[in-house]
Amino acid sequence: RYAESARVAVRNVRRDGIEAIRKAEKDGLLSEDERHSEEAEMQKLTDSFVKLIDVSLASKEAEIIQV
Repeated sequence: RYAESARVAVRNVRRDGIEAIRKAEKDGLLSEDERHSEEAEMQKLTDSFVKLIDVSLASKEAEIIQV
């Protein structure tokens, strides 16, 4: 339950970040290429944090099973 809440929170941050990136492009602060690279970086960060959550969940499940 906590892991899923954490995943949702990370995805919400990603959504907000992508919205900010798109707004920056619309406002002329970023080019289309910069937007694409920033969105890709945002996705990489999201994936890495979700992976950390999954690793933590697996570790905790293993700990609970041993008890």
